[in-house]
Amino acid sequence: MSAGAHECTRCGACCVAPDIAALDKPLGLVCPHLGPDALCTAYESRPEVCRSYAPDELCERIAAPTLEERVAKYLAHFQLTAEAVAVKASGLTSRAALFARRSA
Repeated sequence: MSAGAHECTRCGACCVAPDIAALDKPLGLVCPHLGPDALCTAYESRPEVCRSYAPDELCERIAAPTLEERVAKYLAHFQLTAEAVAVKASGLTSRAALFARRSA
Protein backbone atom coordinates (compact mmCIF):
# COMPACT_ATOMS: atom_id res chain seq x y z
CA MET A 1 0.00 0.00 0.00
CA SER A 2 1.38 3.43 -0.89
CA ALA A 3 2.05 6.15 1.68
CA GLY A 4 -1.16 7.90 2.62
CA ALA A 5 -3.41 5.08 1.38
CA HIS A 6 -5.90 3.61 3.84
CA GLU A 7 -7.49 0.19 4.02
CA CYS A 8 -11.25 -0.12 4.06
CA THR A 9 -12.25 -1.30 7.52
CA ARG A 10 -15.60 -2.59 6.21
CA CYS A 11 -17.35 -0.78 9.02
CA GLY A 12 -20.41 0.28 6.97
CA ALA A 13 -20.43 3.91 8.14
CA CYS A 14 -20.01 5.24 4.59
CA CYS A 15 -23.20 3.36 3.67
CA VAL A 16 -25.21 4.99 6.45
CA ALA A 17 -23.94 8.42 7.41
CA PRO A 18 -23.75 10.38 4.13
CA ASP A 19 -26.62 10.95 1.77
CA ILE A 20 -26.19 9.08 -1.52
CA ALA A 21 -28.11 10.86 -4.26
CA ALA A 22 -27.55 8.09 -6.81
CA LEU A 23 -29.43 5.71 -4.50
CA ASP A 24 -31.96 8.30 -3.25
CA LYS A 25 -30.62 7.55 0.26
CA PRO A 26 -30.98 10.35 2.82
CA LEU A 27 -28.39 11.43 5.36
CA GLY A 28 -28.05 9.12 8.34
CA LEU A 29 -30.28 6.32 7.07
CA VAL A 30 -29.02 2.84 6.25
CA CYS A 31 -28.51 2.16 2.55
CA PRO A 32 -31.00 -0.51 1.49
CA HIS A 33 -28.08 -2.44 -0.05
CA LEU A 34 -26.07 -2.69 3.17
CA GLY A 35 -26.09 -6.29 4.34
CA PRO A 36 -26.02 -7.50 7.94
CA ASP A 37 -22.27 -8.14 7.54
CA ALA A 38 -21.75 -4.40 6.73
CA LEU A 39 -20.97 -5.27 3.11
CA CYS A 40 -22.79 -4.10 0.00
CA THR A 41 -25.32 -6.57 -1.37
CA ALA A 42 -25.34 -4.72 -4.74
CA TYR A 43 -21.56 -4.45 -4.97
CA GLU A 44 -21.29 -5.36 -8.67
CA SER A 45 -23.96 -2.84 -9.71
CA ARG A 46 -23.28 -0.10 -7.14
CA PRO A 47 -23.28 3.49 -8.45
CA GLU A 48 -20.12 5.35 -9.40
CA VAL A 49 -20.14 7.42 -6.20
CA CYS A 50 -19.78 4.20 -4.23
CA ARG A 51 -17.21 2.73 -6.64
CA SER A 52 -15.03 5.82 -6.41
CA TYR A 53 -15.15 6.12 -2.62
CA ALA A 54 -11.66 5.75 -1.16
CA PRO A 55 -11.09 5.13 2.55
CA ASP A 56 -9.16 7.88 4.29
CA GLU A 57 -8.00 8.90 7.76
CA LEU A 58 -11.60 9.63 8.79
CA CYS A 59 -12.33 5.92 8.56
CA GLU A 60 -9.71 5.35 11.24
CA ARG A 61 -10.89 8.31 13.37
CA ILE A 62 -14.47 7.05 13.57
CA ALA A 63 -13.51 3.51 14.59
CA ALA A 64 -15.90 2.24 17.26
CA PRO A 65 -17.41 -1.07 18.36
CA THR A 66 -20.82 -0.56 16.72
CA LEU A 67 -22.11 0.82 13.44
CA GLU A 68 -24.32 3.25 15.37
CA GLU A 69 -21.28 4.70 17.17
CA ARG A 70 -19.27 4.97 13.94
CA VAL A 71 -22.13 6.77 12.19
CA ALA A 72 -22.53 9.14 15.14
CA LYS A 73 -18.83 10.01 14.99
CA TYR A 74 -19.00 10.54 11.21
CA LEU A 75 -22.00 12.85 11.47
CA ALA A 76 -20.44 14.78 14.37
CA HIS A 77 -17.22 15.26 12.39
CA PHE A 78 -19.16 17.05 9.64
CA GLN A 79 -21.54 18.75 12.12
CA LEU A 80 -24.51 16.91 10.59
CA THR A 81 -25.90 15.26 13.72
CA ALA A 82 -28.92 17.55 14.09
CA GLU A 83 -29.79 17.28 10.39
CA ALA A 84 -29.56 13.48 10.52
CA VAL A 85 -31.81 13.40 13.58
CA ALA A 86 -34.36 15.57 11.73
CA VAL A 87 -34.23 13.28 8.68
CA LYS A 88 -34.81 10.22 10.84
CA ALA A 89 -37.64 11.94 12.74
CA SER A 90 -39.34 12.84 9.45
CA GLY A 91 -39.96 9.16 8.75
CA LEU A 92 -39.17 9.73 5.08
CA THR A 93 -36.82 7.25 3.48
CA SER A 94 -35.91 8.95 0.22
CA ARG A 95 -34.03 12.13 -0.61
CA ALA A 96 -36.70 13.06 -3.16
CA ALA A 97 -39.46 12.90 -0.54
CA LEU A 98 -37.39 14.95 1.90
CA PHE A 99 -36.72 17.68 -0.67
CA ALA A 100 -40.36 17.68 -1.75
CA ARG A 101 -41.46 18.20 1.86
CA ARG A 102 -38.90 20.98 2.39
CA SER A 103 -40.04 22.75 -0.80
CA ALA A 104 -43.73 22.58 0.11
